[in-house]
Amino acid sequence: MYDVFRTRYEFSCPERGEAQVALSSFRRIEELPGAAHPAVYEVSFDCGCGGRHPGLVTHDELDWAPLGLGDGVFLNLMTAKLEPLEDELADLAARRIQAGEWPWSFFCYPEERPRPIFPSSFFLLAPADDRSSVGIAVRCPVCGSVSVNLVSADHVDLPFHNDVEIGVVEHVFPADAERAVEEFSDELYSARFDARRLSL
Repeated sequence: MYDVFRTRYEFSCPERGEAQVALSSFRRIEELPGAAHPAVYEVSFDCGCGGRHPGLVTHDELDWAPLGLGDGVFLNLMTAKLEPLEDELADLAARRIQAGEWPWSFFCYPEERPRPIFPSSFFLLAPADDRSSVGIAVRCPVCGSVSVNLVSADHVDLPFHNDVEIGVVEHVFPADAERAVEEFSDELYSARFDARRLSL
């Protein structure tokens, strides 16, 4: 369950019973095989008790709940009525996305460009020693390559908060390099390449 006001996920903790966990406290996010709708992710997170625990989160809770697209009500002080939270926050999120502002983004090193993403694209997160920044390994939803960015915890935890400057690890991982060589080789020996070469 996600608490949109605290920007925290709720998980069970064997020591304290319940843990309120920020997205930046996740350490690993992995989609489980099986059902695709809704997809279920296994996460491991650093808990306030000092331990690291496993948890399960659905795709909707991981990607959409932080935008306020879930259950909940708030007291509208102007009308003195309880109103659905989703109506207000969904409209706000939609307007920001229409304006070209994405809730989360990262820099894809192989493509050399920023890309919009959702937390389900993260698969490893590692905090700095002082916990002021987080290293995130992200699988690009466009090219499929892995990029590692160094961002603030707020960049991860708060939708629509984008750091002015991020760190990018300038490294192409072996699996991505092999895939790029295979794609180039396939293109090189394809009929499309022959047709293109003849037109030169």
